[in-house]
Amino acid sequence: MSNPLITGMEPNQTVLVTAGANGIGKTIAETFLAHGAQVHICDVNPSDVQAFVDTHQNATGTVADVSSIKDVERMFDELSQHYGKLDILVNNAGIAGPTAAVEDIKPEDWERTIAIDLNGQFYVSRLAIPLLKQAGGGSIINLSSNAGLYALPLRAPYTAAKWAVVGFTKTLAMELGPDNIRVNALCPCSVNGPRIDGVIERDAAESGSSPELIRKVYSRQSSLRRFVDAEDVANMALFLASHLGKNISGQAIGVDGHTEGLSNWTDDIEVVQ
Repeated sequence: MSNPLITGMEPNQTVLVTAGANGIGKTIAETFLAHGAQVHICDVNPSDVQAFVDTHQNATGTVADVSSIKDVERMFDELSQHYGKLDILVNNAGIAGPTAAVEDIKPEDWERTIAIDLNGQFYVSRLAIPLLKQAGGGSIINLSSNAGLYALPLRAPYTAAKWAVVGFTKTLAMELGPDNIRVNALCPCSVNGPRIDGVIERDAAESGSSPELIRKVYSRQSSLRRFVDAEDVANMALFLASHLGKNISGQAIGVDGHTEGLSNWTDDIEVVQ
């Protein structure tokens, strides 16, 4: 366990991480566990949730889809049974959504993206807030994206949801500040892992290009010319949730190597060839 004087984390903090059995969420959950927290996760795959709980001490989990109000209510019932309190919420659950021009997007794909990426954060937050108030304060960290700060062609549902997350975050920060609850949004660029690999493969197939070329297109959107790692996002979440971030609220924070702008990747292929 790390020294709380260094990390700023108090002992025995209770943390809820949505979509915490895989990817960025798993790394965030593991980071809080490594710094002395007790963590409850949710995810949609029962075997993934069970595997996480089996391999991590001080972790519990619920099989839940955050776009389902009933699932979210059941998750909070189980959280209360295990811990009876909540100090930190990380709204991580999200999907990439379709890659297509607006006129080619199926309504059901739009609705599913908004349901998970935006509605899910509302469903979870509305039940977390009373617990955070009971705890005398705490932290909410919402996962947005650099797409929530820029326009991103061919990804309208995802971009719309991530912009809305920033507005939701800033509004919550204003509402909850008097209750000593800090609310921030994290805006990563492309994060190394299976999720971005899948997006790149779809883009490559659609454009007739190689995944390597598409990766270069994505990388050049950042001044550092590289993707970030899940650990970078997790470390920022840890900082914001700790006493080290006690006066940071209402912010949309880039974890992105400085995004210079997002453009239609089909226009940039020739530039990097």
